[in-house]
Amino acid sequence: MYDSVPFFYGTGRRKKSVARVRVYHGEGKITINDRGIDDYFGLDTLKLIVKQPLALTELLGKVDIVCRVGGGGVSGQAGAIRHGLARALLLYDPALRPALKAAGFLTRDPRMKERKKYGLKKARRAPQFSKR
Repeated sequence: MYDSVPFFYGTGRRKKSVARVRVYHGEGKITINDRGIDDYFGLDTLKLIVKQPLALTELLGKVDIVCRVGGGGVSGQAGAIRHGLARALLLYDPALRPALKAAGFLTRDPRMKERKKYGLKKARRAPQFSKR
C-alpha cells in the first residue's frame, strides 16, 4: 500500500529496543510490525506513550505511522517508537522542533540495565551474609 509513496523516517531507541518509524500522509492508522496498535500493545498507557508526539503536534488524524520495532520489552518498545516518531515528525515539519524538544521527546532516554558484577547475584544484590 505504501510502495513508492514519499515518507519521513526516524530511528528511536530505548533500553534494548530499536524502532524504525515511517510517517506517511494519511488518515491516522498506526501499524507496528504489520499489526495494528490495539493488537500490538495491550495496555492503554503504552498506546498513549506512542501517540504523545502526535497529540502534542495535533497530527493525530492526519498521518499514518508504520513501525518496525525489535528488542527489549513492550515498555521499551513503546518508548523507542515515541523517540523515532518524534524524530520523523521533525523531518515532516521542522517548525515542530521547539514543542517536541520542550516535551523531551527528542532526547534518548539513557537509562539502561546495569551489568552484573562478579561476586554478586545481580548488579548490586550481594549474597546473603551468614554470621555462623
